[in-house]
Amino acid sequence: MSLILYILLAFVVFFSMEGITWLTHRFVMHGFLWYLHEDHHQPRGRFFEKNDAFFLIFAIPSWLCIMLGLMNQVYWVVSIGAGIAMYGAAYFIVHDIIIHQRFKIFSRWNSTYVRAIRWAHKMHHKHMDKEDGESFGMLFVHKKYWEKVRKEKQLNPNIK
Repeated sequence: MSLILYILLAFVVFFSMEGITWLTHRFVMHGFLWYLHEDHHQPRGRFFEKNDAFFLIFAIPSWLCIMLGLMNQVYWVVSIGAGIAMYGAAYFIVHDIIIHQRFKIFSRWNSTYVRAIRWAHKMHHKHMDKEDGESFGMLFVHKKYWEKVRKEKQLNPNIK
């Protein structure tokens, strides 16, 4: 397989991770592993949350794919691990830095996309328990949130 195909596979995995994340968030985090995710919806004022354990749930398969793929020279497996890792990095930037501002960088971003993901996430967090949730994805936002932000900008031209 050529380098271009390995890169393409990594991006296919990256984009596929949004669906995997949606399913995991909806049926695992808001399901049988709610006890790990609950403190994310009902913050206790601590920097670290039990919810942060989900980082390992995705990081370990990524690391294993990269490590074992390199050790055995099975580079398509490395590409899968790289795609998972790229999604993990994007998720961390969008969720922990831009939305929840756990680190005070990118706090002034106010683009339509950032406003739409923040609104979608706010709608997700309005539900304090595991039932009746909405907006379980992260990087791809339903068009109703885009439309809400666009309408808001039309009503208030001072919003950039």
